[in-house]
Amino acid sequence: MEDRAMRALNQLGNKFFAMCFSWLLGQRLKDTLCGTKVLFRTDYQAIARNRSYFGDFDPFGDFDLLFGASKLNLKIIEVPVRYRNRSYGETKIHRFRHGLILLRMVFYAYRKMKSF
Repeated sequence: MEDRAMRALNQLGNKFFAMCFSWLLGQRLKDTLCGTKVLFRTDYQAIARNRSYFGDFDPFGDFDLLFGASKLNLKIIEVPVRYRNRSYGETKIHRFRHGLILLRMVFYAYRKMKSF
């Protein structure tokens, strides 16, 4: 990651959610929020068919794909990405508002996956 590619508070939040998702999924993840996900069409279709299990309120897509893949017992593999300084435009991430949405998703997933 280049210097100033991500604010310190965003880095802290990213690490926190990586720990939460890793615990909930039972698979170690380092960067759950990078926004890049790749899967086979058939796996995506299976996730889409089961979308109602976790609800359809994920504005980011990370929750839907990661937790959906876990529910189908798919192995999640991370491919590292490089974070670079923004050369133009403004970030669309609202740290606190989006952080609260992600926290809500974590609690929702906890109730579905860990709380019997």
